[in-house]
Amino acid sequence: MLEEIRVRNFAIIDQLELTFGEGLNVITGETGAGKSIIIDAVELLLGAKADPAMVRAGEERAIIEGVFRLSQGARLAVLPILERENLLEDGGDHTVTIMREIRANGRSSARVGGVTVSIDVISEIGEFLVDVHGQSAHLSVLKAAAHLDLLDRYAGLMDARDALSMVVGRLAETRREIADLVENEAQLERRSARLRDELEEIEAAELQPDEEETLRSERQRLANSEQLARFTSETISLLYGDEVPGGQESAVDQLVQVAALMAKLKAIDASLQEEYDLAETAVAQVEELALSMRRYVDSIEHSPDRLDEVEERLELVNSLKRRFGAASIEEIFAYAERARAELEGIDHSAERLDALREQETSLLKHVGELSERISRARLAAARRLSEGIVNELADLRMEKAQFEVSIMQQEDPQGCYVGERRLAFTATGIDQVEFMMSANPGEPLRPLAKVASGGEAARIMLALKRVLTQADQTPTLIFDEIDQGIGGRVGSVVGRKLWELTGEHQVLVVTHMAQLAGFADRHFRVFKQIDGGRTHTQIVSLDSEEQRVEELAAMLGTINEPGVLSARELLHEARHQKMVGKREDPPAPLPLP
Repeated sequence: MLEEIRVRNFAIIDQLELTFGEGLNVITGETGAGKSIIIDAVELLLGAKADPAMVRAGEERAIIEGVFRLSQGARLAVLPILERENLLEDGGDHTVTIMREIRANGRSSARVGGVTVSIDVISEIGEFLVDVHGQSAHLSVLKAAAHLDLLDRYAGLMDARDALSMVVGRLAETRREIADLVENEAQLERRSARLRDELEEIEAAELQPDEEETLRSERQRLANSEQLARFTSETISLLYGDEVPGGQESAVDQLVQVAALMAKLKAIDASLQEEYDLAETAVAQVEELALSMRRYVDSIEHSPDRLDEVEERLELVNSLKRRFGAASIEEIFAYAERARAELEGIDHSAERLDALREQETSLLKHVGELSERISRARLAAARRLSEGIVNELADLRMEKAQFEVSIMQQEDPQGCYVGERRLAFTATGIDQVEFMMSANPGEPLRPLAKVASGGEAARIMLALKRVLTQADQTPTLIFDEIDQGIGGRVGSVVGRKLWELTGEHQVLVVTHMAQLAGFADRHFRVFKQIDGGRTHTQIVSLDSEEQRVEELAAMLGTINEPGVLSARELLHEARHQKMVGKREDPPAPLPLP
């Protein structure tokens, strides 16, 4: 849910901090005070396009920051995005902070958790946090692309769709392989010849798994053979005493003398047994070292020809690595294995093609079976959804409205098999879903986007949310202008219905209607204040009953004693309905046929 929003230098707001709560949050105030500006600020946090004209006159930049507490459903959707963008902090998986900065020069930026991100990222995150309904032309309910998901969530079909999507994915892979095989026979022949040449080249090289490292080591020894011989000879001389400078005794001789002395010492003091053993071990190890170095000096090879051979071999290995994009001999072997597998596939392309076409037919039948089951479930759910929406709209002073879920299918000679028909399909099935509506008697059903005005769209969304409340996981719903064109009695109904949504959602509402505002769990009043010749938007939380009564009376247009009494009665009636009422759950989804 939206916990807090901070706004600075935005439109007529110089500085504003709002802390929202769970339940129904209502914002009221005089026209032009800036109520809808707060909604505009939220939409910017969700990725709406920034306009430099939004920056308060005389200021360089506007800043909007929102803190969202993630519900369990939102975490499942948002955390993978944060992890993908490296925005996830330890212990920070319960809230996400989004900030937008708009500059007067036309530039804007976005941050999540203090890290700069693209607008696309906050838009992607915002889809799972807030749904805004009201004056905007891009309401989600108006988008035909969203209607299928709304219906399927209502029908409980998302798991069935996932299963279908997996089969469609396998079918797509099969069709891609078929297309590759039949694309061009001559191209396959050329590919086959190239693969054979490459395999012959790799096999002719007779590479060994650890050969490159062995060659590098040998090259190191051959290139430094003179130094190796010199250093080894000097080592042997020191160990054996040959040509020791100054006629000094060798290391071996000196250690033998040490061991003899240690034997005498041990004979006198038995506690020196361990030291004597160490001396004996040292003599043995140095003698072994001397013998080993004599063998090593005999193995040192002085061969420029062999060095040339090693260099040529390493160059061959490097050229093969470059040719096949490999980092090692093992990757060359892996490339060869893939080439053999591909060559085998090409050599058996006719057999493979027949098998793939049989597999394609089988998958098309499977897609058809799954899609038909999903389609039947959609039809049943569409009838229930339409009835529920019509009933809700009737309560919202749209008694004459008709609502229908249009489910269409399209023939396609390459489509899946559904009975005797072949139908176009996607990963979601064979149906094209769109919400249709007629707002007035005698008018034909038309796509929702072409029928609903701003206020009607908000009421339609309220009706949808009421019916779809458990299927919709968006934690925060915002309604603006939902009271457009309705009277006080209907306003009370709208208020009650909005409050009933708070069992599953946090709800924010901007309204001019006292009957609706009476149902608020948190009530905010927006007003303008002129200071130093400049207009400022202020907002206060109405925490006491008297503050709320005063505001409701002002909204009713009667701040006298009868008006205050009416406001108090309105508030008490709303509280009574909330106490005795309950949040209605939508009917359970039908089982999949």
